[in-house]
Amino acid sequence: MEHKALGSTDMMIPEVGLGVWRYNGGVEPLRTGIELGAFLIDTAEIYGTEEVVGQAIAGLRDRVVLATKVSGNHLRSDEVRRAAEASLRRLNTDILDLYQVHWPNPGVPIQDTMRAMESLVDDGLVKHIGVSNFSLHQLQAAQASLRNAPIVANQVLYNLNRRGIEADLLPYCLEQHITIIAYTPLDDGRLATPAVFPHDWRMRAVEQVAAFSQKTPAQVALNWCTSHPNVVVIPKSNSPARIMENCQASGWRLSLEQLHYLNATFA
Repeated sequence: MEHKALGSTDMMIPEVGLGVWRYNGGVEPLRTGIELGAFLIDTAEIYGTEEVVGQAIAGLRDRVVLATKVSGNHLRSDEVRRAAEASLRRLNTDILDLYQVHWPNPGVPIQDTMRAMESLVDDGLVKHIGVSNFSLHQLQAAQASLRNAPIVANQVLYNLNRRGIEADLLPYCLEQHITIIAYTPLDDGRLATPAVFPHDWRMRAVEQVAAFSQKTPAQVALNWCTSHPNVVVIPKSNSPARIMENCQASGWRLSLEQLHYLNATFA
């Protein structure tokens, strides 16, 4: 498994982690992922999966980079702290490696939210601060609201079919040393099963690259994401076998020709 720095920190994270949105696989698939090197686990208070993550990392906490999120409905100062403390209890840990604002709430001043997030760092409950679903403008406003702790990650939708962040957010985050955590990197499984879409000529391109590389379509789609130096992916799977497949998307690279071909095909 290849690793990348989390933002500008010295914390190293795997380029393929484990997402648990709509996850119902129990403890074993997550432990399989950890054993295979996918030790970044990302959850959220609204997912209802913090408890199972806490069970999965029991006895393994020092081997895991643990990330969760505060709901966009809980962004007032007192709500942020209560949400973080509740997540810590559900995860059965005393510190979060990455705590993220799940989505921006225009009804709450971003300054109040980010100062509350920073206070969690000051008090030793959180190591690093991130955001999720923030546009470039929203990210910049959040950055300007922090005094000491930087924003190290922005978790956003990104895959071959959904490339909107490439216009401005992706290059800005690269310049600012902010990690992009790509959720839904397989487009809800569509990119993992291109044969299901026989009339979509773009999916045939994924199959062609996979056949030439002797990889699976899912591995090609994930590797395309992580070909960007500041992008990691957090695919979700309830199956240990599929988690193993996803982990094998790391440790190799698509060629420049293959990247150009996929970029042109999915433009």
